[in-house]
Amino acid sequence: MVVISAVVIGIWAAISLSGFATGMIKSYVNNAVQNIISHIQVHQPEFLEEYDVEYYLPDAPAVEQVIRSEPGVKAVSVRSLSSAMISSAKGARGVRIKGIVPEDEAQVNALNENVKEGEYLSAEGKNAILVSVDLAKKLNVKVRSKVVLTFQGLDGEITAAAFRIVGLFDTGNNPFDEAYVFVRREDLNRLLEPTDGHKYGVAPGALAHEIALMVDDVRSVDAVAARLREKLPGLDVETYRQLSPDLDLYEGQMTSISILYLTIILLALVFGIINTMLMAVLERIKELGMLMAIGMNKFRVFIMIVFETILLGLVAMPIGLLLGYLTISYVQSHGIDLSTYANALEDYGLSAVIYFEIEPVVYWQVAVGVFLTAILASIYPAWKAIKLRPVEALHKI
Repeated sequence: MVVISAVVIGIWAAISLSGFATGMIKSYVNNAVQNIISHIQVHQPEFLEEYDVEYYLPDAPAVEQVIRSEPGVKAVSVRSLSSAMISSAKGARGVRIKGIVPEDEAQVNALNENVKEGEYLSAEGKNAILVSVDLAKKLNVKVRSKVVLTFQGLDGEITAAAFRIVGLFDTGNNPFDEAYVFVRREDLNRLLEPTDGHKYGVAPGALAHEIALMVDDVRSVDAVAARLREKLPGLDVETYRQLSPDLDLYEGQMTSISILYLTIILLALVFGIINTMLMAVLERIKELGMLMAIGMNKFRVFIMIVFETILLGLVAMPIGLLLGYLTISYVQSHGIDLSTYANALEDYGLSAVIYFEIEPVVYWQVAVGVFLTAILASIYPAWKAIKLRPVEALHKI
Protein backbone atom coordinates (compact mmCIF):
# COMPACT_ATOMS: atom_id res chain seq x y z
CA MET A 1 0.00 0.00 0.00
CA VAL A 2 2.90 2.34 0.69
CA VAL A 3 4.36 1.76 -2.78
CA ILE A 4 0.96 2.02 -4.47
CA SER A 5 0.16 5.26 -2.61
CA ALA A 6 3.55 6.75 -3.48
CA VAL A 7 3.15 5.94 -7.16
CA VAL A 8 -0.43 7.29 -7.24
CA ILE A 9 0.62 10.57 -5.61
CA GLY A 10 3.64 10.81 -7.92
CA ILE A 11 1.55 10.34 -11.06
CA TRP A 12 -1.06 12.81 -9.84
CA ALA A 13 1.62 15.38 -8.99
CA ALA A 14 3.40 14.98 -12.33
CA ILE A 15 0.20 15.48 -14.32
CA SER A 16 -1.05 18.36 -12.16
CA LEU A 17 2.26 20.24 -12.24
CA SER A 18 2.51 19.74 -16.00
CA GLY A 19 -1.03 21.05 -16.38
CA PHE A 20 -0.25 24.08 -14.21
CA ALA A 21 2.94 24.90 -16.13
CA THR A 22 1.22 24.47 -19.49
CA GLY A 23 -1.69 26.62 -18.31
CA MET A 24 0.69 29.39 -17.24
CA ILE A 25 2.48 29.33 -20.59
CA LYS A 26 -0.74 29.30 -22.59
CA SER A 27 -2.11 32.14 -20.44
CA TYR A 28 0.91 34.25 -21.37
CA VAL A 29 0.77 33.30 -25.06
CA ASN A 30 -3.01 33.79 -25.35
CA ASN A 31 -2.88 37.17 -23.59
CA ALA A 32 -0.14 38.33 -25.94
CA VAL A 33 -1.94 37.09 -29.05
CA GLN A 34 -5.42 38.33 -28.12
CA ASN A 35 -4.47 41.69 -26.62
CA ILE A 36 -1.23 42.71 -28.28
CA ILE A 37 0.02 40.85 -31.33
CA SER A 38 -2.80 38.90 -33.03
CA HIS A 39 -2.00 35.83 -35.12
CA ILE A 40 -0.43 37.64 -38.08
CA GLN A 41 0.65 41.23 -38.82
CA VAL A 42 1.49 42.95 -42.09
CA HIS A 43 3.88 45.95 -42.28
CA GLN A 44 6.31 47.76 -44.46
CA PRO A 45 9.69 45.99 -43.98
CA GLU A 46 11.26 49.04 -42.31
CA PHE A 47 8.38 49.87 -39.99
CA LEU A 48 9.15 47.55 -37.06
CA GLU A 49 12.79 48.69 -37.08
CA GLU A 50 12.11 52.43 -37.07
CA TYR A 51 8.46 52.70 -35.98
CA ASP A 52 8.25 55.82 -38.12
CA VAL A 53 4.99 57.12 -39.64
CA GLU A 54 6.63 57.46 -43.05
CA TYR A 55 6.77 53.65 -43.42
CA TYR A 56 3.08 53.22 -44.18
CA LEU A 57 1.45 50.48 -46.23
CA PRO A 58 1.16 51.41 -49.91
CA ASP A 59 -2.45 51.21 -51.11
CA ALA A 60 -3.70 49.89 -47.76
CA PRO A 61 -7.31 49.37 -48.97
CA ALA A 62 -6.10 46.97 -51.70
CA VAL A 63 -3.90 45.10 -49.22
CA GLU A 64 -6.83 44.85 -46.81
CA GLN A 65 -9.03 43.41 -49.55
CA VAL A 66 -6.44 40.73 -50.39
CA ILE A 67 -6.22 39.72 -46.74
CA ARG A 68 -9.97 39.63 -46.18
CA SER A 69 -10.43 37.37 -49.22
CA GLU A 70 -7.88 34.84 -47.97
CA PRO A 71 -9.45 31.53 -46.80
CA GLY A 72 -8.97 30.88 -43.09
CA VAL A 73 -8.86 34.56 -42.07
CA LYS A 74 -11.42 35.23 -39.35
CA ALA A 75 -10.97 38.94 -38.59
CA VAL A 76 -8.92 41.89 -39.87
CA SER A 77 -8.06 45.23 -38.28
CA VAL A 78 -6.29 48.05 -40.14
CA ARG A 79 -4.34 50.37 -37.86
CA SER A 80 -2.50 53.68 -38.02
CA LEU A 81 0.36 53.94 -35.57
CA SER A 82 2.53 56.69 -34.17
CA SER A 83 4.89 57.34 -31.29
CA ALA A 84 3.72 60.22 -29.12
CA MET A 85 3.85 62.04 -25.83
CA ILE A 86 0.67 62.01 -23.79
CA SER A 87 0.38 64.77 -21.21
CA SER A 88 -2.06 66.00 -18.61
CA ALA A 89 -1.94 68.75 -16.02
CA LYS A 90 -0.18 66.33 -13.66
CA GLY A 91 2.44 64.72 -15.89
CA ALA A 92 3.52 63.27 -19.23
CA ARG A 93 4.48 59.87 -20.58
CA GLY A 94 5.82 58.43 -23.81
CA VAL A 95 3.30 56.15 -25.53
CA ARG A 96 2.42 54.63 -28.86
CA ILE A 97 -0.89 55.54 -30.43
CA LYS A 98 -2.98 52.92 -32.17
CA GLY A 99 -5.56 54.38 -34.53
CA ILE A 100 -8.22 51.70 -34.98
CA VAL A 101 -11.61 51.06 -36.49
CA PRO A 102 -13.45 50.12 -33.26
CA GLU A 103 -15.75 47.51 -34.82
CA ASP A 104 -12.88 45.73 -36.60
CA GLU A 105 -10.55 45.90 -33.61
CA ALA A 106 -13.16 44.25 -31.40
CA GLN A 107 -13.05 41.23 -33.72
CA VAL A 108 -9.25 40.93 -33.54
CA ASN A 109 -8.68 41.37 -29.81
CA ALA A 110 -10.58 41.71 -26.55
CA LEU A 111 -10.04 45.44 -26.08
CA ASN A 112 -13.76 46.18 -25.95
CA GLU A 113 -14.19 43.53 -23.23
CA ASN A 114 -11.30 44.95 -21.20
CA VAL A 115 -12.81 48.42 -20.71
CA LYS A 116 -13.21 48.74 -16.94
CA GLU A 117 -14.58 52.30 -16.70
CA GLY A 118 -16.43 54.45 -19.19
CA GLU A 119 -17.13 53.01 -22.62
CA TYR A 120 -15.46 51.59 -25.69
CA LEU A 121 -14.69 53.84 -28.64
CA SER A 122 -17.83 54.72 -30.59
CA ALA A 123 -18.64 56.78 -33.67
CA GLU A 124 -19.84 59.67 -31.54
CA GLY A 125 -17.75 62.65 -30.49
CA LYS A 126 -14.42 63.91 -31.74
CA ASN A 127 -10.94 62.88 -30.67
CA ALA A 128 -12.00 60.18 -28.22
CA ILE A 129 -9.25 58.14 -26.58
CA LEU A 130 -8.90 54.96 -24.52
CA VAL A 131 -6.10 54.84 -21.95
CA SER A 132 -5.28 52.11 -19.46
CA VAL A 133 -6.17 52.18 -15.79
CA ASP A 134 -2.47 52.16 -14.89
CA LEU A 135 -1.62 55.02 -17.23
CA ALA A 136 -4.58 57.05 -15.96
CA LYS A 137 -3.26 56.73 -12.41
CA LYS A 138 0.19 57.92 -13.45
CA LEU A 139 -1.29 60.92 -15.28
CA ASN A 140 -3.88 61.50 -12.53
CA VAL A 141 -6.76 61.54 -15.01
CA LYS A 142 -10.12 59.79 -15.24
CA VAL A 143 -12.99 59.29 -17.66
CA ARG A 144 -14.01 62.60 -19.31
CA SER A 145 -10.59 64.13 -18.58
CA LYS A 146 -8.70 65.79 -21.41
CA VAL A 147 -5.17 64.82 -22.42
CA VAL A 148 -2.87 66.20 -25.13
CA LEU A 149 -1.10 63.97 -27.65
CA THR A 150 2.01 65.35 -29.30
CA PHE A 151 3.47 63.49 -32.27
CA GLN A 152 5.06 63.90 -35.68
CA GLY A 153 2.88 63.97 -38.80
CA LEU A 154 3.61 62.42 -42.16
CA ASP A 155 5.07 65.69 -43.39
CA GLY A 156 7.52 65.83 -40.46
CA GLU A 157 5.68 68.61 -38.63
CA ILE A 158 4.99 68.28 -34.91
CA THR A 159 1.28 68.09 -34.14
CA ALA A 160 -0.45 68.51 -30.78
CA ALA A 161 -4.11 67.69 -30.29
CA ALA A 162 -6.47 67.42 -27.34
CA PHE A 163 -8.33 64.13 -26.77
CA ARG A 164 -11.05 63.32 -24.28
CA ILE A 165 -10.85 60.05 -22.35
CA VAL A 166 -13.99 57.97 -22.94
CA GLY A 167 -12.84 54.77 -21.25
CA LEU A 168 -10.16 53.08 -19.17
CA PHE A 169 -9.02 49.58 -20.13
CA ASP A 170 -7.03 46.86 -18.37
CA THR A 171 -5.75 43.93 -20.43
CA GLY A 172 -3.93 42.33 -17.50
CA ASN A 173 -0.55 43.07 -19.12
CA ASN A 174 0.98 46.06 -17.33
CA PRO A 175 3.87 46.76 -19.76
CA PHE A 176 1.44 46.87 -22.71
CA ASP A 177 -1.20 48.89 -20.85
CA GLU A 178 1.27 51.61 -19.92
CA ALA A 179 2.77 51.78 -23.42
CA TYR A 180 -0.32 52.08 -25.69
CA VAL A 181 -3.36 54.30 -26.10
CA PHE A 182 -6.19 53.80 -28.59
CA VAL A 183 -8.00 56.37 -30.74
CA ARG A 184 -10.21 56.17 -33.80
CA ARG A 185 -8.19 55.71 -36.96
CA GLU A 186 -10.06 58.49 -38.73
CA ASP A 187 -9.15 60.95 -35.94
CA LEU A 188 -5.48 59.97 -35.98
CA ASN A 189 -5.28 60.00 -39.79
CA ARG A 190 -6.79 63.46 -39.91
CA LEU A 191 -3.88 64.68 -37.79
CA LEU A 192 -1.15 62.55 -39.36
CA GLU A 193 -1.99 63.19 -43.02
CA PRO A 194 -0.87 66.51 -44.50
CA THR A 195 -3.32 68.57 -46.55
CA ASP A 196 -1.44 67.61 -49.70
CA GLY A 197 -1.60 63.91 -48.91
CA HIS A 198 -1.59 62.91 -52.57
CA LYS A 199 1.99 64.18 -52.66
CA TYR A 200 2.83 61.18 -50.48
CA GLY A 201 0.64 58.77 -52.43
CA VAL A 202 -1.93 58.51 -49.63
CA ALA A 203 -5.62 58.93 -50.30
CA PRO A 204 -7.50 60.91 -47.62
CA GLY A 205 -8.18 58.68 -44.61
CA ALA A 206 -6.35 55.69 -46.13
CA LEU A 207 -3.12 55.96 -44.13
CA ALA A 208 -2.26 52.65 -42.42
CA HIS A 209 0.90 51.19 -40.92
CA GLU A 210 -0.26 47.80 -39.72
CA ILE A 211 -2.86 45.20 -40.57
CA ALA A 212 -3.53 42.63 -37.86
CA LEU A 213 -5.53 39.49 -38.45
CA MET A 214 -6.81 36.45 -36.64
CA VAL A 215 -7.24 33.04 -38.25
CA ASP A 216 -9.90 30.41 -37.67
CA ASP A 217 -7.46 27.77 -36.45
CA VAL A 218 -4.14 28.63 -34.77
CA ARG A 219 -2.61 25.53 -36.38
CA SER A 220 -3.09 27.14 -39.81
CA VAL A 221 -1.20 30.36 -38.94
CA ASP A 222 1.97 29.41 -40.82
CA ALA A 223 0.05 28.25 -43.90
CA VAL A 224 -2.05 31.44 -44.09
CA ALA A 225 1.05 33.60 -43.61
CA ALA A 226 2.88 31.72 -46.39
CA ARG A 227 0.02 32.30 -48.86
CA LEU A 228 -0.17 36.00 -47.97
CA ARG A 229 3.57 36.42 -48.53
CA GLU A 230 3.09 35.17 -52.08
CA LYS A 231 0.20 37.57 -52.68
CA LEU A 232 1.83 40.58 -50.99
CA PRO A 233 5.42 40.74 -52.24
CA GLY A 234 7.45 43.57 -50.77
CA LEU A 235 5.59 43.52 -47.44
CA ASP A 236 6.50 41.78 -44.21
CA VAL A 237 3.91 39.14 -43.26
CA GLU A 238 4.89 37.78 -39.86
CA THR A 239 3.23 35.40 -37.42
CA TYR A 240 3.10 36.03 -33.69
CA ARG A 241 6.00 33.61 -33.26
CA GLN A 242 8.18 35.75 -35.53
CA LEU A 243 7.00 39.04 -34.06
CA SER A 244 7.63 37.83 -30.52
CA PRO A 245 10.24 35.03 -30.44
CA ASP A 246 9.69 34.55 -26.72
CA LEU A 247 6.20 33.21 -27.48
CA ASP A 248 7.70 30.63 -29.82
CA LEU A 249 10.19 29.70 -27.10
CA TYR A 250 7.49 29.28 -24.46
CA GLU A 251 5.29 27.19 -26.74
CA GLY A 252 8.25 24.95 -27.51
CA GLN A 253 8.95 24.50 -23.80
CA MET A 254 5.56 23.05 -22.92
CA THR A 255 6.56 19.47 -23.78
CA SER A 256 9.99 19.91 -22.20
CA ILE A 257 8.51 21.15 -18.94
CA SER A 258 6.15 18.16 -18.73
CA ILE A 259 9.06 15.77 -19.26
CA LEU A 260 11.16 17.65 -16.67
CA TYR A 261 8.46 17.41 -13.98
CA LEU A 262 7.86 13.75 -14.82
CA THR A 263 11.58 12.94 -14.65
CA ILE A 264 12.08 14.63 -11.26
CA ILE A 265 9.06 12.96 -9.69
CA LEU A 266 9.87 9.52 -11.12
CA LEU A 267 13.45 9.78 -9.85
CA ALA A 268 12.05 10.41 -6.38
CA LEU A 269 9.71 7.44 -6.85
CA VAL A 270 12.63 5.19 -7.79
CA PHE A 271 14.23 5.62 -4.38
CA GLY A 272 10.91 5.21 -2.59
CA ILE A 273 10.14 1.97 -4.41
CA ILE A 274 13.68 0.65 -3.91
CA ASN A 275 13.47 1.34 -0.19
CA THR A 276 10.08 -0.35 0.20
CA MET A 277 10.90 -3.38 -1.94
CA LEU A 278 14.27 -3.82 -0.24
CA MET A 279 12.51 -3.91 3.11
CA ALA A 280 10.08 -6.47 1.70
CA VAL A 281 12.99 -8.66 0.57
CA LEU A 282 14.84 -8.38 3.87
CA GLU A 283 11.69 -9.29 5.81
CA ARG A 284 11.26 -12.44 3.70
CA ILE A 285 14.82 -13.74 3.80
CA LYS A 286 13.76 -17.04 5.39
CA GLU A 287 10.96 -17.59 2.85
CA LEU A 288 13.25 -16.76 -0.08
CA GLY A 289 15.92 -19.10 1.33
CA MET A 290 13.38 -21.90 1.55
CA LEU A 291 12.32 -21.39 -2.09
CA MET A 292 15.92 -21.55 -3.27
CA ALA A 293 16.58 -24.56 -1.02
CA ILE A 294 13.80 -26.60 -2.66
CA GLY A 295 15.13 -25.84 -6.14
CA MET A 296 13.85 -22.46 -7.28
CA ASN A 297 16.68 -20.99 -9.35
CA LYS A 298 18.03 -17.47 -8.93
CA PHE A 299 16.59 -16.25 -12.22
CA ARG A 300 13.06 -17.14 -11.12
CA VAL A 301 13.61 -15.41 -7.76
CA PHE A 302 14.88 -12.35 -9.60
CA ILE A 303 11.88 -12.30 -11.96
CA MET A 304 9.48 -12.80 -9.03
CA ILE A 305 10.72 -9.65 -7.27
CA VAL A 306 10.71 -7.64 -10.52
CA PHE A 307 7.22 -8.89 -11.42
CA GLU A 308 5.90 -8.01 -7.96
CA THR A 309 7.22 -4.46 -8.30
CA ILE A 310 5.76 -4.07 -11.80
CA LEU A 311 2.36 -5.30 -10.55
CA LEU A 312 2.39 -2.65 -7.80
CA GLY A 313 3.10 -0.01 -10.44
CA LEU A 314 0.36 -1.34 -12.74
CA VAL A 315 -2.16 -1.24 -9.89
CA ALA A 316 -1.23 2.35 -9.00
CA MET A 317 -0.95 3.63 -12.58
CA PRO A 318 -4.67 3.81 -13.56
CA ILE A 319 -5.59 5.30 -10.18
CA GLY A 320 -2.96 8.04 -10.51
CA LEU A 321 -3.87 8.74 -14.14
CA LEU A 322 -7.55 8.99 -13.22
CA LEU A 323 -6.86 11.41 -10.36
CA GLY A 324 -4.65 13.49 -12.64
CA TYR A 325 -7.25 13.54 -15.39
CA LEU A 326 -10.01 14.58 -12.96
CA THR A 327 -7.82 17.36 -11.54
CA ILE A 328 -6.94 18.69 -15.00
CA SER A 329 -10.59 18.52 -16.14
CA TYR A 330 -11.87 20.37 -13.09
CA VAL A 331 -9.28 23.16 -13.11
CA GLN A 332 -9.55 23.44 -16.91
CA SER A 333 -13.23 24.32 -16.43
CA HIS A 334 -13.10 26.35 -13.20
CA GLY A 335 -9.52 27.64 -13.10
CA ILE A 336 -7.37 28.55 -10.11
CA ASP A 337 -7.96 32.08 -8.87
CA LEU A 338 -4.64 33.78 -8.15
CA SER A 339 -6.13 37.25 -7.70
CA THR A 340 -4.05 37.69 -4.54
CA TYR A 341 -1.00 37.85 -6.80
CA ALA A 342 -2.74 39.68 -9.66
CA ASN A 343 -0.42 42.70 -9.64
CA ALA A 344 2.69 40.55 -9.87
CA LEU A 345 1.15 38.32 -12.54
CA GLU A 346 0.09 41.30 -14.66
CA ASP A 347 3.68 42.57 -14.67
CA TYR A 348 4.53 39.40 -16.58
CA GLY A 349 1.47 39.42 -18.82
CA LEU A 350 -0.29 36.54 -17.02
CA SER A 351 -3.96 36.22 -16.12
CA ALA A 352 -5.12 36.17 -12.52
CA VAL A 353 -7.03 32.95 -13.24
CA ILE A 354 -4.98 30.00 -14.50
CA TYR A 355 -6.65 27.14 -16.36
CA PHE A 356 -4.81 23.83 -16.40
CA GLU A 357 -4.12 22.32 -19.81
CA ILE A 358 -2.17 19.27 -20.84
CA GLU A 359 -1.34 17.53 -24.07
CA PRO A 360 -2.86 14.00 -24.34
CA VAL A 361 0.60 12.57 -25.05
CA VAL A 362 1.63 13.43 -21.47
CA TYR A 363 -0.64 10.68 -20.12
CA TRP A 364 1.20 8.15 -22.28
CA GLN A 365 4.54 9.57 -21.18
CA VAL A 366 3.53 9.17 -17.53
CA ALA A 367 2.31 5.59 -18.07
CA VAL A 368 5.49 4.52 -19.85
CA GLY A 369 7.62 6.39 -17.31
CA VAL A 370 5.98 4.63 -14.35
CA PHE A 371 6.40 1.23 -16.02
CA LEU A 372 10.10 1.82 -16.66
CA THR A 373 10.54 3.25 -13.16
CA ALA A 374 9.06 0.10 -11.62
CA ILE A 375 11.46 -2.10 -13.60
CA LEU A 376 14.45 0.09 -12.70
CA ALA A 377 13.52 0.24 -9.02
CA SER A 378 13.08 -3.53 -8.78
CA ILE A 379 16.57 -4.41 -9.99
CA TYR A 380 18.52 -3.71 -6.79
CA PRO A 381 16.06 -5.46 -4.38
CA ALA A 382 15.89 -8.43 -6.77
CA TRP A 383 19.69 -8.55 -6.97
CA LYS A 384 19.87 -8.54 -3.17
CA ALA A 385 17.39 -11.44 -3.09
CA ILE A 386 19.44 -13.69 -5.38
CA LYS A 387 22.61 -12.97 -3.38
CA LEU A 388 21.12 -14.79 -0.39
CA ARG A 389 22.61 -18.13 0.58
CA PRO A 390 19.83 -20.69 1.19
CA VAL A 391 21.51 -22.23 4.28
CA GLU A 392 22.10 -18.87 5.95
CA ALA A 393 18.64 -17.60 4.93
CA LEU A 394 16.89 -20.60 6.47
CA HIS A 395 18.56 -19.95 9.83
CA LYS A 396 17.64 -16.26 9.76
CA ILE A 397 15.45 -15.31 12.74
